[in-house]
Amino acid sequence: MPGAFTTLIDARSAGGHLGDSDWAFVDCRFDIRDPGRGPRDYRASHIPGAVYADLDHDLSSPPIPGRTGRHPLPDEDSIVQVFSRLGIGPETQVVAYDESTGALAAARLWWLLKWAGHDAAAVLDGGFAAWTGAGMPRAGGVEERAPRGFVAAFRPELVVDADQVVDALNDPGWVILDERAADRYRGENETLDPVAGHIPGAVSAPYGAALAPDGRWKPAAEIAAMYGQALGGRDTRHAILYCGSGVTAAHGVLACAHAGLGIPRLYAGSWSDWITDGKRPVAR
Repeated sequence: MPGAFTTLIDARSAGGHLGDSDWAFVDCRFDIRDPGRGPRDYRASHIPGAVYADLDHDLSSPPIPGRTGRHPLPDEDSIVQVFSRLGIGPETQVVAYDESTGALAAARLWWLLKWAGHDAAAVLDGGFAAWTGAGMPRAGGVEERAPRGFVAAFRPELVVDADQVVDALNDPGWVILDERAADRYRGENETLDPVAGHIPGAVSAPYGAALAPDGRWKPAAEIAAMYGQALGGRDTRHAILYCGSGVTAAHGVLACAHAGLGIPRLYAGSWSDWITDGKRPVAR
């Protein structure tokens, strides 16, 4: 779509399209420790016209304890139905947003759209906090968009499974980046998963390093330098990103894309999937 926003968009630019039927604002606010908070916050106040997408119920399939990670990818038919219900058609510009720093669930929506072949998708820089800080209008209650037929062209090359990660471990041409906080990478302060540590050989690249103190993204050149160092000279076609459950790592994929480095591959199951098989190695 000519002129589309494909990585980030600022509040003022997005605000100029309120009421535009070809622009879909999607509220992705979610609190992993209080899953009901996101829907409550949405009902209380959101960008006018925005619809809500729930990380657990819309942007993930139900996890199977001991067999999958905490946020498995939806199957292709399911995510096409979700996008159609959200009113995303072939010519729709999507603006996804979270509360503020990190844009984690919003980045997950952004990545799912890229995976499904829809490039006109951007994350609101600074999230809802930046929107309200700019004095932009807000609305309450629950809103819906008229359904549209989402047209998918899935890109299977953007996602890898655990077996492909194992293969990459033995190939020096590949690099694996761990997007979790540095203490979790080291195997310290693990509060979400039953096994602490990281995939052997993975490089620590905490997602928060791409953000400025105010929660907005750092300049693209600065992000490119940071990830370029982590990639160790490899291009993103030979990089795999993972996190705890495949959500934070989507933020890293977005960072690379915004920095002009291309789109690395996502290990969607991530650490919570890796540790379901006790034979897979763990480093601390």
